[in-house]
Parts: sequence; structure tokens; C-alpha cells
Amino acid sequence: MLVALDFGDDDYAEGVAELRLLVSSAGVNAKAVVKGRRERPDSAFYAGKGKVDEIADAVAATQSQLVVFNHELSPVQERNLEKRLSCRVIDRTSLILDIFAQRARSFEGKLQVELAQLDHLATRLVRGWTHLERQKGGIGMRGPGETQLETDRRLLAKRVKVLKEKLAKVEAQRAVQRRSRNRAHLLSVSLVGYTNAGKSTLFNRLTRGDAYAADQLFATLDTTTRKVHTGAAAGVVLSDTVGFIRRLPHTLVAAFRATLEETVHADVLLHVVDASSADRDAQISAVNSVLKEIGADTIPQILVYNKIDLTPFPPQVESDEYGKITRVWISASAGQGLDLLRNALVQVAEAAFDRRSVAAA
Repeated sequence: MLVALDFGDDDYAEGVAELRLLVSSAGVNAKAVVKGRRERPDSAFYAGKGKVDEIADAVAATQSQLVVFNHELSPVQERNLEKRLSCRVIDRTSLILDIFAQRARSFEGKLQVELAQLDHLATRLVRGWTHLERQKGGIGMRGPGETQLETDRRLLAKRVKVLKEKLAKVEAQRAVQRRSRNRAHLLSVSLVGYTNAGKSTLFNRLTRGDAYAADQLFATLDTTTRKVHTGAAAGVVLSDTVGFIRRLPHTLVAAFRATLEETVHADVLLHVVDASSADRDAQISAVNSVLKEIGADTIPQILVYNKIDLTPFPPQVESDEYGKITRVWISASAGQGLDLLRNALVQVAEAAFDRRSVAAA
């Protein structure tokens, strides 16, 4: 059972459609969507009591075992809803974390997902241990007079520390690789964009790679880097990164900082946009918001409008008044306009090579 409340946002309809895609990506069969309009969230149940009764009736009628809110619930709200609905309740953040857990393949990706899950779990531990709140001292690893909840929090904090140390090593390795690329005069280009905009398909086209690409949200979690042979004086190294989404949980942004370092230190960002989406302007804004959060909002961008085979737009290039390429219209799956994008990368790479040569002289 899906729940999506309207607080007067302009993108409410798109948000509901996106929620359906998210639960589908998580492998959940959505039986119905309960909608409603409110001015502000209720402190106890997020939704009003009448709406909660409506959700309870819908859950009973459809025999749903899970209720997914398209919002961020507090631990208290989540706990109150589960008591009232007599089934499991999760919010948008938990749903996205579950999808990430399914998609992670690399050692680094699994570390990052686990860290994000533990950060999210830390605020919800009390729900699982309410029956063990009494004092139980001196048993096993527990300290004198320590409750089960306190023990669990201590062990969780210890695991978080271990994960952060491992990710710090990964980040250091990436820094060494970046320094090596800089010495080789390689232009670092990072693919960014809304989830399911076609980044991995474009990556495979430009690098002749085999990165996993699928028509689903968050198909790519693990960063892949390959060299693009453009024939320019300076080579180009392209990195495929995790897709962004509206209201991307802060715990995920923090946990994936090692992966997002490739974006922060890139010379140029190819911002891939689904040209066929009616919501593309809001998606561009959502991506730019995350880029600002990680400190990558000042890096030069080229907007790459993808999937033009689903639109009336032809392959084309747009430049500003200084002749700098700002937009390229392509179809990665159909191969349209890829030569225009390669030429754009050549121009950027050669300009960067010239600047480095002048600086070295």
C-alpha cells in the first residue's frame, strides 16, 4: 500500500509516479495508492487520523503486508503507524536504502550502503528493543548496568567507525588514481544526472564498455572509470556514477561521498537529462541541488539531452555567445548525435591541454 500526501508541491503528480517506479525497482507489488491533501504533517502519524483510518481499511481490504510513505517519517511516527495499521511501515528513505542494498555489487558499494543503513537505523533502535529497556548488567560484552539498547547502540557505533575507516582507505586510493591521471594529462569527465536518464548506456557507447544498464531506477551504484579515445592531444577519462533523485536522503549522500569524490574532482560534468521526460526541468534542478550539497556545483557542465529518439528533437549542439558548448542533443541507445558529443569532448580536452601546457611553461 502506497501513501502519497499532497502538501501543495508543483511536482506532486510526478512524485507519485516516481514512487511507483521506486517500489517496482525494489521488487514490491503496489496494490493501491492512498492520496490526500494536507497543509502540514501530523506530529503523531504524519497523516491525519481520518486518513490513517482510510489507510487501515485499505490495508485490510487488500491484505497488504507493507505500507510505504512517499515522505520521510520520524521514528515516533513510524512506530505509531505500525501499531495502528498492524503491519510494517517504511518511509521513502528506507525504500531507497533497500534498493541500494539490492543493487550494490562492489566491495566499496556494499560498504557505503551498509554505512547509510546503519546511520538510518541508529535513530530507530528503540523500536526493536522496547521490551529490553530494563537494566541487565555484566553479561557478555555489556558494561555494568548497561541496557540492551545501550549495548546495541555501542556495537552499532563501533561498526560505523570500522566502515568509515575502510571507506577512507578507498578514498585515498581514488586520490592516488586521480593524481596519476593528472600527470598523464587526462581530462577527467564525470557522468551525472537523474536516475534512469541513460548514463550507463551513454557510458558504454563512448567507452565500448559493458557497465550494467537497465530501464530501472538506480541500476548503477558502483562507479566505473574508462578511457575514451577521442584522438585529442589530451585523453579523456569518463566515470559513470550513481544517479540522483528528488530528496535524495542525506545519509546516502554522506555514505557515498567516496564515490562522489569522482564528481567533485572532475574537470567537466556531462549532465545527462532524459529529454523525453515532461519533468526534465525539475530533474535538472534536483541534480544541481545534490551537486551543490557535495561541493560540485562550480564544475563546468555540458547538458546532454538523451533519448531524443522518443522526441521530435534532432541531434544538435548549442553554444553560448563565446562559442563554448553548453548543450548536446543525442540518443545513446539509437546512436544519434554521439559524434557531436565526441567532438564536444575533443574541444574541451584540447582547451584543457592548452591551459595545462601554458601553466607548465
